[in-house]
Amino acid sequence: MPETTPLPRPPFDPEFVPFLTAVDERGRFHLTTEMLPRMRELEVTEEQLDDGLRARGLERRSITVPGHLGDPIALAVIQRIGRTGPAACAFAIHGGGMVFGHHLGNLESYDEWLLVHDVVLVSPDYRLAPEHPDPYPVEDCYAGLVWTAEHADELGVDPDRVVLVGQSAGAGLAAGTALLARDRQGPTLIGQVLVSPMLDDRDTTRSARQFDGVGVADREMTSFGWDAYLGDRRGGEDVSVHAAPGRATDLTGLPPAYVDCGSAEVFRDETVAYASALWAAGVQAELHVWPGAFHGSTSMVPGAVLSQRAVRALREWTGRLLDRAV
Repeated sequence: MPETTPLPRPPFDPEFVPFLTAVDERGRFHLTTEMLPRMRELEVTEEQLDDGLRARGLERRSITVPGHLGDPIALAVIQRIGRTGPAACAFAIHGGGMVFGHHLGNLESYDEWLLVHDVVLVSPDYRLAPEHPDPYPVEDCYAGLVWTAEHADELGVDPDRVVLVGQSAGAGLAAGTALLARDRQGPTLIGQVLVSPMLDDRDTTRSARQFDGVGVADREMTSFGWDAYLGDRRGGEDVSVHAAPGRATDLTGLPPAYVDCGSAEVFRDETVAYASALWAAGVQAELHVWPGAFHGSTSMVPGAVLSQRAVRALREWTGRLLDRAV
């Protein structure tokens, strides 16, 4: 439930205020199970999507591979048309609170900072809660990553240049997948990109309380996602670090990370804590907390100066990572 007395919180960047005001004027959004089928649909047809990719010099194919327990899942593979030779692979996991979203739904968000580097982008269609709760989503992602590494030649991928990428819940899954790869001595990773990651089911941070009933993705929405993902185990002792990486006490041996969030979003404190834990474990991490940014502001208000700064920083970090791995 929202705080009875609102907590003081960092202000939103002035360029974001008109967008957020318009959202508030439409009334608060309350996520329900009945909404999920619609929120899992792709907003365009796959034909329209492919036309848009071709217009940007890209092409897509879909491959069915074994997911968790051997059940089939799809991987979308996106690359430049006519590209030859092995390229770095970005294994990119979509967001949506563990309960909605589409593995083809956010490809445009990668144009300015990821696809400019001529990578092969692989996007897994992991199964969603509540129909497929933990461990299905993270295990599907890990199974897709393993298949990608094992079929690198077929995909035109350099298996020594694989980076995990995720946004929001997808970033939480990317962090969990990185932990699985370490713990199972799985595919080698050169980096992990965690954009506004959803990491901790305990939901007790100051930022979670500050942004309860405020902003686009608030505490109510994230609580819905964690409840669907973990059920009665949420907040208890029987939750693995692969499901909720914010619980991890040992982050040694993980790949370098780019970690970012907004100062005015629900995941701020767990994001900062995770970056600090990476440093404490001897892992290199670059942390950005964008002042006045809300959850998803970079994609929702892309023309804002702060959004452009965030995209530029991510593009530069990714470029440096890939150059070092050549």
